Amino acid sequence: MSELLTPAFEFVFELRVEVGALVPVGRTTSEDLNVTPITGGSVTGPRFTGRVLPGGADWWVSRGKTTQLDARYLIESEDGAAVDVVNRGYWRAEAYAERRLRAGETVGEADLYYRTAFVFQTASPALLWLTESQFVGYARPEPGLVCIRVFRLV
Repeated sequence: MSELLTPAFEFVFELRVEVGALVPVGRTTSEDLNVTPITGGSVTGPRFTGRVLPGGADWWVSRGKTTQLDARYLIESEDGAAVDVVNRGYWRAEAYAERRLRAGETVGEADLYYRTAFVFQTASPALLWLTESQFVGYARPEPGLVCIRVFRLV
């Protein structure tokens, strides 16, 4: 039998995604659909720097205590290259974290299950590495922002 790998991750950048007011779409007896506009933001890190362009959004469906996320937006590298981002994941919080969030307190990554997976597309030769690996994110809310530390699965 060949050697089995232990997962390893490389930190590549942090997204600080600015968001607008949520738009409620509808509720049924089992789920609640909302859309949160993406209004801008920044990308900083050892492998990539740029900005989040306004115009994307995050469609999210809550089912019980778990929220399924489906965000789509564009980022622009510091040299002007466009990168299409599809970011899907899950959010859930224990009751104590929910109470802290409602009270306006800071809640960190360890207090929430706020995990995402990315697919990037770009024609930029310098950024093709984004299209050739799997990326995951650890997210946390901050006032007016969603912050996501992005890691490449190596």
